[in-house]
Amino acid sequence: MPDEPQWLTDSERDAWIALAKLVFNLPGALDAQLLRDSRLTLFDYFVLSNLSMAPDRTLRLSNLASHLGSSLSRLSNVVKRLEHRDLLRREPDPDNPRYTRATLTDAGWDVVVAAAPGHVAAVRRLIIDGLTEQQVNVLRDIACHVTRQIDKAAEESVPGQPSSGDGIGSPRRSTRYG
Repeated sequence: MPDEPQWLTDSERDAWIALAKLVFNLPGALDAQLLRDSRLTLFDYFVLSNLSMAPDRTLRLSNLASHLGSSLSRLSNVVKRLEHRDLLRREPDPDNPRYTRATLTDAGWDVVVAAAPGHVAAVRRLIIDGLTEQQVNVLRDIACHVTRQIDKAAEESVPGQPSSGDGIGSPRRSTRYG
């Protein structure tokens, strides 16, 4: 007979339901603002933002996927679409042509710079405003902890596969992330 599950307490259940509601609703709210103001999805914005902060505005797609906590196939599809809009370009990595790099174009730079203020305002309005500095720190710590747990579970389920690294839950000190 299987062991009885360790059911959530009332407090744990309430926290889980609140988190699930946040996870389901926040990306859509941030997407809506970015789509309305900049014709970008939240994921598009994170791609362009990561490239804008990289040396020479260039990253290997595998490294970019790791930074975003994304699969390479999802990222490749988004990069292809952004390349068609001339926001970035793909090219073989001169150090190792087996890899592909993405480089933010000047047009991509202009788009992410124009999108950043509205995105940051939305992040402030939806998440930061009304929280104390201590609550912001706790929020960051919890997000990082959950991200590490997800990375650990992914590593355990697919032996030999690299972790998603410092995914989007990692603390960043850039206003472009919001």
